[in-house]
Amino acid sequence: MNKYIIKIDNVWKTYTMGEVQVHALRGLNLEIKHGEFLAIKGPSGSGKSTAMNMIGALDVPTKGSVYLEGKDISKFRESNLAQLRGKKIGFIFQQFNLINTLSAIENVMLPMVFLGMPVGERQRRAKKLLSMVGLDKRYGHRPTELSGGQQQRVAISRALAVNPDVILADEPTGNLDSKTGSTVMDFLKKLNRKENKTIIMVTHDDELAKHADRIENIIDGKIIKGGKK
Repeated sequence: MNKYIIKIDNVWKTYTMGEVQVHALRGLNLEIKHGEFLAIKGPSGSGKSTAMNMIGALDVPTKGSVYLEGKDISKFRESNLAQLRGKKIGFIFQQFNLINTLSAIENVMLPMVFLGMPVGERQRRAKKLLSMVGLDKRYGHRPTELSGGQQQRVAISRALAVNPDVILADEPTGNLDSKTGSTVMDFLKKLNRKENKTIIMVTHDDELAKHADRIENIIDGKIIKGGKK
């Protein structure tokens, strides 16, 4: 097994806007070990969201390479990237991104549908995950019937639905009060320490970043100072 689950090697991402080229990433280098809890911290416009898109196989670099478990995924086709995301990576977003017409259990089951998992197995796993985050009495509730903290816990359950190796969390407590945010962070740390999940959190918040084992600061599309706790 490779020492690093993810390796970003001299990655550039350039967007063309009319006659102007915008360099969102400028030679980004980053190595992430199996089972690590890493925070990527930077202000708005620093390139941290673009970096997350690269790590999560949501986008490909203009130049450079992104390795997942030793494979250069920057050369993959979109269909292969979609399969990779479905099996290896779980996403937790600030906005929750739940489907309001589906119940909590249906939202959690959704990623398993795309993997062709039998309906009975999907239901059993979704119930187990929702119970694990304390929502065993909320299976049938839709997102609009849940508090912000409950919605984020549904989103965490959905991220874990396919038992991914890597969990990407983008400002996971950004829409929560401090007490609920603390509960969510405690749960992420539990996943990291007891389930050995690799957690990569993107944030601008100094206090939130301190929950991680390692903090990497990104400015102007590249890491400026690393290895900090």
